[in-house]
Amino acid sequence: MHHHHWAVSGMDCGSCVAKIETALRRRKEVDCVDVSMMRETVTLGLHEDGSETRDNIAKTLGKLGYPAQERAAKGERVEKPSCCGGHEHGENATPDHGPDDHGPDHGHDHDHAHGNGLPHTHGGGLPLMRRFAPWPKAGDEIAWAAICLLVGWGIGALVPVAEPYALSVGAILAALPVMKRAGQLALNGAVFSIECLMSVAVIGAVAIGDPLEAGMVVLLFAIGESLEGVAAGQARSGVKSLLKLSPENARLVGANGSQNVHPSQLSADDIVEVRPGERIPADGVLVKGQAEIDNSHLTGESIPVASVEGSEVFAGAIVTDRPVQVKVTRAAGQTMLDRVIQLVEDSEKHKAPVERFVAKFARIYTPIIMGLALLTVLVPPLVFGQAWEEWIYRGLALLLIGCPCALVISTPAAVTSALARAARIGLLIKGGAALEIIGAVRKIAFDKTGTLTEGKPGLVAVMTIGDVDENTLLAHAAALENVTSHPLARAIVEAAEHRGLSLPELSNGRTIAGAGVEGRIDNVLYRVGAPKRLDIDCSGTVADWMAQQEDNGCTAIVVLRDGKIIGALALRDMLRNDAHDALKMLKSLGVEPIMLTGDANRVAQGLANELGMSYRAELLPEDKLNALAELQGRTGKGDNPKQRDIVAMVGDGINDAPALKAADVGIAIGGGTDIALEAADAVVVKSRLTDVAVLVKLSRQARRVIRENIGLALGLKGIFLVTSIFGITGLWVAVLADTGATVLVTLNSLRLLWGRKDG
Repeated sequence: MHHHHWAVSGMDCGSCVAKIETALRRRKEVDCVDVSMMRETVTLGLHEDGSETRDNIAKTLGKLGYPAQERAAKGERVEKPSCCGGHEHGENATPDHGPDDHGPDHGHDHDHAHGNGLPHTHGGGLPLMRRFAPWPKAGDEIAWAAICLLVGWGIGALVPVAEPYALSVGAILAALPVMKRAGQLALNGAVFSIECLMSVAVIGAVAIGDPLEAGMVVLLFAIGESLEGVAAGQARSGVKSLLKLSPENARLVGANGSQNVHPSQLSADDIVEVRPGERIPADGVLVKGQAEIDNSHLTGESIPVASVEGSEVFAGAIVTDRPVQVKVTRAAGQTMLDRVIQLVEDSEKHKAPVERFVAKFARIYTPIIMGLALLTVLVPPLVFGQAWEEWIYRGLALLLIGCPCALVISTPAAVTSALARAARIGLLIKGGAALEIIGAVRKIAFDKTGTLTEGKPGLVAVMTIGDVDENTLLAHAAALENVTSHPLARAIVEAAEHRGLSLPELSNGRTIAGAGVEGRIDNVLYRVGAPKRLDIDCSGTVADWMAQQEDNGCTAIVVLRDGKIIGALALRDMLRNDAHDALKMLKSLGVEPIMLTGDANRVAQGLANELGMSYRAELLPEDKLNALAELQGRTGKGDNPKQRDIVAMVGDGINDAPALKAADVGIAIGGGTDIALEAADAVVVKSRLTDVAVLVKLSRQARRVIRENIGLALGLKGIFLVTSIFGITGLWVAVLADTGATVLVTLNSLRLLWGRKDG
């Protein structure tokens, strides 16, 4: 099977996607179809790979009103449609890039695209009329309809007797582009389209002697389509901004100097130079130089991060002050930025339950409306002897009111806006289904190590005995601990460094297997370790202090000088700085936090008491799964989410992968590792615990906007269906109501995209 990729303009909503899918699936050479409204792409799996077949595909799309241009002819990456099983390079992709390649912008600046957010025209319009368009290309049908109506009106003014005929001809000519598309859509299986409803309405209005209103319907429809294009372009802008973050050139450093190459030509272990103000072209590590690097595109953090040799850097980040050299660790297509873009692009495939319901409802809604319109036309004249013209007119108004565009777009517009905003602030969500369920969460289970805590110990308390002061005790302990790389030892050394202490000179330093370390300072023997393992009888004040520290979840060790205890140190896995704030935010949202950990009960209890949360301790991985099931309240047939609590799991995405999968929603904390991206439903890229609460808040905002959108769409439809049946409103109001509902729904969804950074 051969996979090919087309850039397609003119898609505004889910109904546009459905029209394209319906038409392409009918073609015998097409095996599978992947249509993305947000990417403005169509990817096909084809049995036949000839250029004539691909040209016919492009022609079919153009006839449907969606101008298309095949991509990847010069080496751009082609992805398999999801229906064909994942994403990989297509058979027609080549490794070389010609001089005209557009690289990471994905071709959004081609002539056929409207990536600048300007409105589009469903069908390309008429080239001769482009000079009259109020926007480039987008106003072709507006201008054509306006000119046809003006000419018809002008002829009628000059020759009054010909006015009805001139206006009728003008209205029909104005509607020709719409009628042409309606015919193409019908031939390709999409019979119940808005174009079909418009064509029937215009022909019917002309037939009953209302040509001027028929013409106005066409003009208003063209204006409405342009407004929808503007709104859809704004909704798409959040996603498109991600596509522009990767630079088009990379400065590859070689034995013979540097040369400019396309980032897709970089391989692992290549060295690239990045100068101040430039974006890093690939993921890697700094091998030369140090600089302040702006990672806001992935983390949402506005302050540049100081990076030194050995620091990990990501594609799309900006070097702010000094030139550096980066060793590539991930080739093009596999970078963190690529993964982020892929997640956002793929999100529309993972539809929310309410979105799937609305799509199914819309498929039966339009035929029902057409049947209702037919009954409106036939029953009153045939049964009650009413005038045919009046009821035909009302039936035509019903057809236009019944267009499901606003209803179809109500959910995906909100979901896409929320997902784009989430990506902008460092939150990755795998589609509308995950976004919707996160807001319904009432319990969140947290892993301890690496999630609630930093994952490494720190010094929390010091006790001294006799004439030894804290700094002296800590300096001597750090001098001994320098001989080992044990995490507790490193914590003591870092604590001494943090205080700016000078370490005394150590001689004969060595580790005591399983017990601690020892060495001589000023020819005096010092030892550091656990009392029991050093065979030290610890009692009295020291024993009480150590017991208290251990009850608080600490590990306590003693420092000995010539066999006598001169002090003790308490160390503990340190809480994240924002742990208290995160749990406070969640509780204010009505979400109960629970800690699940494999640590000893006393350690878990001390941390849980400090945070004010419940806990389950000494859990093996399978025990965490059982604990999650218990929190969800699964009993018997309790797998139905409506019959149990919705529970999320927050972990580091590596050792917590099974629990992340088992929970209703898995949220990975910790920089977006590959395992995190695979196992979790959402990833907090910056490792901010407070972002978990922001995620819940954003999901609830999206759910509220979706409800508002569906209410707007159905409410306006219901009102104007009634007014149309009773003859209160006419055809032009019907068009305005339909277009107005679509625009209102889209603008309401954009509130999510324009929301505050903190959620």
